[in-house]
Amino acid sequence: MGFYGTLKLIFYKMKRKLDHGPDGRPFSSGKKHCKGNGYLSPASLVQATTPTTFGDLRLANGLSAQRRRVTSGPPPSGLQDWLHIFQAWSGPERLLALDELIDRCETGQVKHMMQVIEPQFQRDFISLLPKELALYVLTFLAPKDLLQAAQTCRYWRILAEDNLLWREKCREEGVSEYSSRRRKSSSPPAETSSWKSAFLRQHRIESNWRSGDTREPMVLKGHDEHVITCLQFSGDLIVSGSDDNTLRVWSAVSGKCLRTLSGHTGGVWCSQMSVATVISGSTDRTLRVWDAESGECVHTLYGHTSTVRCMHLHGDRVVSGSRDTTLRVWCVSTGRCVCVLSGHVAAVRCVQYDGRRVVSGGYDYMVKVWDAETEACLHTLQGHTNRVYSLQFDGAFVVSGSLDTSIRVWDAETGGCVHTLTGHQSLTSGMELRENILVSGNADSTVRVWDIQSGKCLHTLQGPNKHQSAVTCLQFCRGLVLSSSDDGTVKLWDLKTGSWVRDVVTLQSRGAGGVVWRIRASDTRLVCAAGSRNGTEETKLLVLDFDLDDRTTEEE
Repeated sequence: MGFYGTLKLIFYKMKRKLDHGPDGRPFSSGKKHCKGNGYLSPASLVQATTPTTFGDLRLANGLSAQRRRVTSGPPPSGLQDWLHIFQAWSGPERLLALDELIDRCETGQVKHMMQVIEPQFQRDFISLLPKELALYVLTFLAPKDLLQAAQTCRYWRILAEDNLLWREKCREEGVSEYSSRRRKSSSPPAETSSWKSAFLRQHRIESNWRSGDTREPMVLKGHDEHVITCLQFSGDLIVSGSDDNTLRVWSAVSGKCLRTLSGHTGGVWCSQMSVATVISGSTDRTLRVWDAESGECVHTLYGHTSTVRCMHLHGDRVVSGSRDTTLRVWCVSTGRCVCVLSGHVAAVRCVQYDGRRVVSGGYDYMVKVWDAETEACLHTLQGHTNRVYSLQFDGAFVVSGSLDTSIRVWDAETGGCVHTLTGHQSLTSGMELRENILVSGNADSTVRVWDIQSGKCLHTLQGPNKHQSAVTCLQFCRGLVLSSSDDGTVKLWDLKTGSWVRDVVTLQSRGAGGVVWRIRASDTRLVCAAGSRNGTEETKLLVLDFDLDDRTTEEE
């Protein structure tokens, strides 16, 4: 055993003797000797020449080899002979002798040995290392451990606030923005790492989503008793469309209605939004392009001969589907109809567009894949035995949900059916697809999570906290799933485990007619369109902000 191993064993034996009585049993009361807050590390002791004795160790640590000696009297006779005998023994023999010696020492004598030896093992190795190496060591700590390390001493705090260190922690956690929106009341002190501030902000937002916030949601009213049929959310702007023929633009910060977009002569049924550009479709058979900042109607798009029921925006092109059985591709900036896609024999109910291909689903039970440039129908995907109500398209796979209770996964290139996902008992009204994970909401009150590569159902989000009525809307958010329902609630689910996290929104009229029709969420906010079909709940928008902390003032 080496020099350090010997010292550590002596130290352990002495501490055990202090913590236990003479018979080896632990003391029943009273304070034990406290070792202190120091760190033991060979790295803190190793210098250019490795110490071989305790005196060498003291010199290596910058202390005098001549420490203060006990002055209780003259040295005992034979001390030098005893020391020579000890030095002549081998390492194992010395350890055996020290074991016997410690066992025969009184408590005061052991305390004296502790006072001499212990400080040499309380070296702050982080402070002894070059800054670059110290920071490298700290990269192995978890963020919560870094926060604790910052409380150790001033120098550790300087290291633990290092901006590049926290940038690495942000990278590990997928936090990519550190110049994000901040409120002045929660701005970090000037000396705080901006990356650390971003990390802590993201952690706080995650906690607020999962654990809840005691603040009441902001309530936005303006569509009277009409139904909010569509909802968009971009930046700090919220746009709601209603069967009252109007759209309203709201501030997500103040909750004020900034302007009303009037011009449609029929109910608004669908909308899309990009930054401040809003496109709406109506029962009046037109689409309108609006500037949400000014409230101006930029273009009115004529061409459909029946209700515009669905649309999807990609770049400067929007594709609309109508009850007239056709789809139209429009240039948003000019208002010009680029092409008309004809082939469905019943109303088009849902559409997806990736900039190159259009996928549409209709009441004719069919899903079609189109080339938006040539206007050719590339594939007609047949297999559903009832109306198709929902679609997802990621460029490789088409996923369709139908009133026949099934969900089908199709290969977009070949048109072949890859999987038929069964398990729901009613209409799949909404779906969300991210990578190979599909989440489906159904009128049977359940939400299911699927792997479209394998065709397996990973989770059924139900149990004692499940929805009590049809699921109306879904959205991914921060590794979670949000679902709204006719039962008047918005629920939060853990995507990985399938477990219920909490009810984010619960209407007072839940179970008595209150409905959450639509939800839209960003990383920090949730917007819900709520109301009822029997007058038990006012039509309104609820805005929940999760980027709040205890220092946020009412004014902000």
